[in-house]
Amino acid sequence: MFSRIVIASEMSPAAFNMLHCLEKMKGLGVKECLLVQCLSPYDLDSKISSFYTAVVEENLSKQKALLEEQGYKVSTRVAIGYIKNEINRIAVEEDYSMMVVGAPEHSMVGEVFFGGTAHDVILHARKPVLLIRIVNEPAARLKLTKDCNLIEHILFSTDFSENAQKAFEVVKKMVTDGIKKVTLIHVIDKAVVDPYLKERIEDFIRLDNTRLQAMKVELQSMGAVEVDVQLPIGSPAGEIIRTVKDKNISLVVMGSQGRGFLNEVFLGSVSHQVARHSSASILLIPANRE
Repeated sequence: MFSRIVIASEMSPAAFNMLHCLEKMKGLGVKECLLVQCLSPYDLDSKISSFYTAVVEENLSKQKALLEEQGYKVSTRVAIGYIKNEINRIAVEEDYSMMVVGAPEHSMVGEVFFGGTAHDVILHARKPVLLIRIVNEPAARLKLTKDCNLIEHILFSTDFSENAQKAFEVVKKMVTDGIKKVTLIHVIDKAVVDPYLKERIEDFIRLDNTRLQAMKVELQSMGAVEVDVQLPIGSPAGEIIRTVKDKNISLVVMGSQGRGFLNEVFLGSVSHQVARHSSASILLIPANRE
């Protein structure tokens, strides 16, 4: 499913921590990694461009060695341009299965993450994007690196849309590849139900629970997997984020940009809010641009 992945590399200790978390991805069939680091045109125009390029290449060489120790076939590339453009272009033109980028954790009022590389990459994504959550505190970061297992407990969030079904196909393949624990969640949006549809809430609960139970049966028919079902009522993003913490989720899988590709639409979406605030890593499956 994700046999070939392209990774956005950076010059930071956090980038190495991110790579440690990729070791368990072999369980999903990952075999080949391409590490990409970008130089802007301004870097090339400077007098120290050759020195800076050498530093970048040395950094990539160290990261390559780390991934090779994990058993991956690894290549590296220094690209000219901006990572949000280059990694998406490479993924599409060279048919990589997934893009990988680090995503620092921050508080509900912080702005550490969504002003940077991860935001830019997923905003333009045509291929699945894996955001690996990096904890900022040094002690917690070391523990995360040591214990990191992205595929230990998957949370799949669905709104039963066409793009959610596309993401569910990815979860099904993950189960056939050996995932052992999945939680399915659909949040009944309280803001939509109240005040006009309040009398129909029991109907919504029965219908949505039937859908989730059918998905549970389908997953269990595909492998030896433990499946839990969650059907809370409230704010979709808030309930998903709460469930991530309560259930000790290692990876959230969900569709993104299901209603279009305008920036303002995505910035207000559930997937954006979850990617921005969730403590877990996130695999976003983009909608078809057609």
